[in-house]
Amino acid sequence: MKLLSFTHGDASRWGALVDRNAHGFDVVDGQRATHGRFATLDEVLRADALVDVAQAVSQSAPTFRSDTIRWRPPLQRGKLLAVGGNYAEHVKEIGLHAQAAPIFFSRFHDSLVGSGESLIRPRVSEQLDFEGELAVIIGKPGRYIDAADAQRHIAGYCCFNDGSVRDFQKASIAAGKNFCASGSLGPWIVTADELPDPTRCMLRTRVNGEVMQSAPLSNLIHPIASLVAYASTFTQLAGGDVIATGTPAGIGARRTPPRWLAPGDVVEVEISGVGVLRNRVVDELSQGAARIAM
Repeated sequence: MKLLSFTHGDASRWGALVDRNAHGFDVVDGQRATHGRFATLDEVLRADALVDVAQAVSQSAPTFRSDTIRWRPPLQRGKLLAVGGNYAEHVKEIGLHAQAAPIFFSRFHDSLVGSGESLIRPRVSEQLDFEGELAVIIGKPGRYIDAADAQRHIAGYCCFNDGSVRDFQKASIAAGKNFCASGSLGPWIVTADELPDPTRCMLRTRVNGEVMQSAPLSNLIHPIASLVAYASTFTQLAGGDVIATGTPAGIGARRTPPRWLAPGDVVEVEISGVGVLRNRVVDELSQGAARIAM
């Protein structure tokens, strides 16, 4: 399944994508399909209810067309844990050394927007950068998870842009990574049964169509199972938690000259087998935020 959160009119909803056609996708209303059992996709994952949802969706007719909705980050609650320095070439470009244990930091959910929505370059900086990543979505909760059992705790996968304000990041990782609407998550969650081996996938980040980052997910220094296991040693993982697995080489800050994101730029994070997360950059000082078509 491909599961998403969105707004239609003034209402916040969640659902599943079905047939692709000329206008995009048809969308099954998840709340209606489950007879109001789950108000949000976060609730589905906290209840470990993907099997029930798959059955309900298969028995439901589409309710919306994807060209009539606004995409939100699939999840708006739970922990959002991100990993730094998890590709060898990226570690080299930022002048660090590979660590024996993964380096984790946290993002806030209000720092993220959905696909098609605007990334905001803050008025206090011109150093907004891109970082394309695979995000792992936790389904079954757990603590002290063994790496060999990690797959049983994964509900699915998503594209992630760990947008970073670099001058602020130099002083504080928390500040540089958490400006409002500086990053994005989406466009949907691909459930783990549809992507049994994400290491076979390619990750590419494009700015205005130009490839900036490209790497196979098999290049992760700390593989997905190890990240889930390590995170579960210091926190209780719960359904709906997100682990962003790190970005490959090619970030804007390490280019000559640096390639900062500017208003009008379109950033795309594409992961084969998952989807394309697409956002346009606007200046915080501009009037309004322009959406782009999915």
